[in-house]
Amino acid sequence: MSIREMIEHRERETLAPWAALAAESRGRGREEPEREDRTCYQRDADRILHSRSFRRLMHKTQVFLQPEGDHYRTRMTHTLEVARIARTIARALRLNEDLTEAAAMGHDLGHTPFGHAGEAALTEIMGQPFHHNEQSLRVVDRLEKNGQGLNLSYEVRRGILCHSGPELAETLEGRIVRISDRIAYINHDIDDAMRAGILRNEDIPPEIAAVLGQTHSQRINTLVSDVVQSSLGRPEVVMTPSVEQAMLALRSFMFEHVYRNPVAKGEESKARRIIQELYKYYVEHPEKLPQDFRPQLDLEGVPRLVCDYVAGMTDKYAVYKFEEIFVPTAWSIR
Repeated sequence: MSIREMIEHRERETLAPWAALAAESRGRGREEPEREDRTCYQRDADRILHSRSFRRLMHKTQVFLQPEGDHYRTRMTHTLEVARIARTIARALRLNEDLTEAAAMGHDLGHTPFGHAGEAALTEIMGQPFHHNEQSLRVVDRLEKNGQGLNLSYEVRRGILCHSGPELAETLEGRIVRISDRIAYINHDIDDAMRAGILRNEDIPPEIAAVLGQTHSQRINTLVSDVVQSSLGRPEVVMTPSVEQAMLALRSFMFEHVYRNPVAKGEESKARRIIQELYKYYVEHPEKLPQDFRPQLDLEGVPRLVCDYVAGMTDKYAVYKFEEIFVPTAWSIR
């Protein structure tokens, strides 16, 4: 047997009956030969990891815009935390870790610069909702590799799309990514808010701390352990009602004290203006789009291509392009 066949055989022998087996994937949009050394889900994780859009995550905002300090989360560190939590849960439940990792690695590729502020800015100026989960799928399907996309397997694509929004992924692995994303961002955003001086540990409501724990590690451990214990031996991914309610209460607390906090979000009006001014400029001057975007203009239309270009920018690059286009530069007569 090839290495891939050995891995697929091991999956059939060791994974839970309801796990998504690589050998039974619904396949890719474009058929291509299998590799001898890796399963389809392993290849998908590698394709995402080596993509340009994944590298850009290191310069995209998680919560705090342009923070002073090196230890605040970015979209990339968030993604890595989600991937680790997801793999831990998948391993404990005997589900497919490779599928879970691939979907986790790709789930936020479509996030705009400046976090949800950029998402709101594009929604407003385009006159239709911009959802980062849909954009993440568009990135892997259409935008990567100069318009060819990454040609990922069906199950990974669904895990990416369904990590937020109304739809649930068909696989339990995809559903793990959805709950791992929430576990990760709620807890690491608390950590960043405390570093920024917006929250203190004693600010967490005592009724929530009594259920989830007093520290970052305790909260993560409680939530992950509860998902594992509640789902063990069952074809579903669930939490006990008391822990789930505490997590939702903590999320509401974060919206009130951090996500809408003027200290954390005080620069968002500037960020929205940058996004919208860039969008308007490129719609009026599509010839200024990068060369690799222009061949798609006739197929996709200017507004859609401009949205893709602006949404793919990092925070720093968006500021740089705004300054380049709109801010006068120094000059002198020699």
